[in-house]
Amino acid sequence: MEKKVEISMLWQIYGKLLTEKQYEFIDYYYNQDLSLSEIAENSDITRQAVRDIIKKGERKLFEFEEKLLFMKRTINQEKQIENILLQLNKIEKDSSDRKVTIILEEVRKELCCLL
Repeated sequence: MEKKVEISMLWQIYGKLLTEKQYEFIDYYYNQDLSLSEIAENSDITRQAVRDIIKKGERKLFEFEEKLLFMKRTINQEKQIENILLQLNKIEKDSSDRKVTIILEEVRKELCCLL
């Protein structure tokens, strides 16, 4: 997974556990696509200070994920749901029973709500 996407996802999951500055700067840098210089200018601090704050925040995000594994579990759960949906489609294609088709559609709707 691309680092930018990974950090953005981790920020969504664990961002509120960061300091206010780490939370804001990671949002500006990864989600709003501001440069370090732009963030520094807007915050009236040095570019290096912005970089340090972002790097510390990134480390914390990865530490949280390493311990809690929310993102990994979510990704695995989404893959499992997609596989179940594929299997339901196969069953529906092979079945001519209208009751089975209705039940499969209900199950499919419930699974799609989890994605």
